[in-house]
Amino acid sequence: MNNLEHKKFPIGKFQENNTSCDIELESHIKVIKNFPEKLKKLIEDFSDEQLDTPYREGGWTVRQLVNHLADSHANSFIRFKLALTEENPTIKPYDEAKWAELQDSISMPVKPAMRMLKGIHQRWYVLLKTMTNKQFEKTFRHPEKEDDYNLRYFLALYAWHCNHHFAHIENLKNEKVW
Repeated sequence: MNNLEHKKFPIGKFQENNTSCDIELESHIKVIKNFPEKLKKLIEDFSDEQLDTPYREGGWTVRQLVNHLADSHANSFIRFKLALTEENPTIKPYDEAKWAELQDSISMPVKPAMRMLKGIHQRWYVLLKTMTNKQFEKTFRHPEKEDDYNLRYFLALYAWHCNHHFAHIENLKNEKVW
């Protein structure tokens, strides 16, 4: 893996491991539970200059990453609820790159996004802990990918998503010796 590829995917690209294993499921749920506090500890002392630093050349700033996480995880939580309450609903995709270029992602303080993440993840965790194995098999359809995804797979993807963006910020912090 070259340096740019490593900066883009510091923990590697998402790979569907054994998402049917209950041990894996529990570890993914734990990531969802702990992520907002872990992220808060990582960035709580960042200055505006640090928040406005891209994690790699041509990449988003830390501020954009934090706002992206709030946007993405809000969408994911809603997709979970849609899948749990409808029969294989077709979800609404969104252009995350364009969302990251909107002013609320570029210029706002990160505290509102962090509050969103904390609330979303608290609710998401409670929902996940009360779901049955049968509910984790429920699906939604992604129209752009023209495929159905079950909630076990989607949870694994979002646990990876947490760790993926956390690693972007952590690697930047280590590289800059902040």
